[in-house]
Amino acid sequence: MITTSISDFRKDIKRYLDNVTKNFETLIINRGKDNGVVVISLEEYNSLTATQYELSSKVNEQRLDSAIEKLQSGNSFEKKTIEE
Repeated sequence: MITTSISDFRKDIKRYLDNVTKNFETLIINRGKDNGVVVISLEEYNSLTATQYELSSKVNEQRLDSAIEKLQSGNSFEKKTIEE
């Protein structure tokens, strides 16, 4: 996680945004007392949104938890895909 002031961000915006996108860094831009902005890459944002969607339903959350338990206990199986 990188933290900077708005002034420093303006001076070197390209370097900061490159760090966010290329290194998957989270950037916090301080804008005064208890005020700021968080910058994340689009890929990270999409991942967070997908996770939020998957966990938005209690049924979905239970299904995912069950699948994780099966994987961790070794009670899973592998399926081969059909190749065309």
